[in-house]
Amino acid sequence: MSSSGFRRTCTTAIATVLALTGLAACGSDDDSSAGGKTRITVNCMPPKSAKIDRQSFEDDMKAFEKANPDIDVVGRDAFPCQDPKTFDAKLAGGQMEDVFYTYFTDAGHVVDINQAADITSYVKDMKGYGDIQQSLRDVYTVDGKVYGIPRTNYSMGLLYNKKLFQQAGLDPDSPPATWEEVRAAAKKIAGLGKGYVGYADYSAQNQGGWHFTAEMYSQGGDVVAEDGRTAKVDSPEGRAVLQNLKDMRWNDDSMGSKQLLILNDVQQMMGSGKLGMYLSAPDNVPILVKEKGGRYEDLGLAPMPGGKGTLIGGDGYMFSKKASPAQIRAGLKWLAFETNTPGSGLNDWKRAADLKAPVGLPEPRLWTGATDAEDQKLKKLHANVPVGNYQAFLDGSQQLTAKLEPPKAQQIYSVLDGAVSAVLTRKDADIDKLLKEAQTKIDGILARG
Repeated sequence: MSSSGFRRTCTTAIATVLALTGLAACGSDDDSSAGGKTRITVNCMPPKSAKIDRQSFEDDMKAFEKANPDIDVVGRDAFPCQDPKTFDAKLAGGQMEDVFYTYFTDAGHVVDINQAADITSYVKDMKGYGDIQQSLRDVYTVDGKVYGIPRTNYSMGLLYNKKLFQQAGLDPDSPPATWEEVRAAAKKIAGLGKGYVGYADYSAQNQGGWHFTAEMYSQGGDVVAEDGRTAKVDSPEGRAVLQNLKDMRWNDDSMGSKQLLILNDVQQMMGSGKLGMYLSAPDNVPILVKEKGGRYEDLGLAPMPGGKGTLIGGDGYMFSKKASPAQIRAGLKWLAFETNTPGSGLNDWKRAADLKAPVGLPEPRLWTGATDAEDQKLKKLHANVPVGNYQAFLDGSQQLTAKLEPPKAQQIYSVLDGAVSAVLTRKDADIDKLLKEAQTKIDGILARG
């Protein structure tokens, strides 16, 4: 995110089973020390279609191998970096790369099924590990043992079109801070004329459930109880989320008539200049500009409305249970270079600016201490986006309670999709009934362990 990148990878078949077999045939056990070098396989290499990111990754492998001639890094591309359809199968079959990508929500699961190497005794020697925020290190720490290294983190906020705010008579420098203010602003933007939508939300492919969860957190609610055994969606906060969406959709007509939207739909709407607001992490901003026709000048980011909480997430790397001690040490060296050093690898802000990639977006901070100070200095030096547009997000998000996604997140989101889509597509949707049904289904999911 070298010319050596794919020189020893295998050709895989199209069918999933054959593909997994092909990967196993060139797994880490076969030539982990070929030619006197320690060989590591690493996934989440950008696909060839992402030309700039791919070239940067290959350049990084070359630079790393030159500085560490005893290590051979073999990248394997993937889009998405983690495919839910094959992830568990690769783990169960022992076919995962030596250093493999995971979402924060996967860490406990991978450890539970005994497919992650314990790297506790190795991380003490990893450059910069101690400066990673403790809360993020804790994600990959289970029963006092370390199993992974955080790579990036995010928190949700309210992405809005400053230009439309101005056209609708709203102050573009004072974004909505409550859901009542979101509703009022959405109504004004929708009033600009046919084709304008004040607020959009997802309601399909588990994305509706994801946003329902974020909206619950913003109002101080929870989707799952602290013990992880029971649901909490049938609550005043859950009712408030669905009622607000229903009111905006049917009473205010501020969400447009097209529903069952997913991420790409909403991004297209925002990029076209016809959408006022939607919930988003900062990483949506460059996508809107580079792929959807938006402009950095028009896009602002505010903290989650409601003032109580925000959904956070992120990703990182874990190590295969089959990785040797030498491979673990080599993998940690690679991650220190690629993901955990300001000015290097993914954090080479000068290179990013030279390649016209956005620098200065309000990503949550990965580090503390000296490492964070150096990263902030480099970002400021090479910033090429209007950082003032995101100041409200940076200031306000620090006041919110940060909450990770719930356990069994994707299964729960699938259930909550039904509740969100119902209120957005049926004027007579019964909110109480929807929440009771969702509560029962989620309780069943959690009971299955």
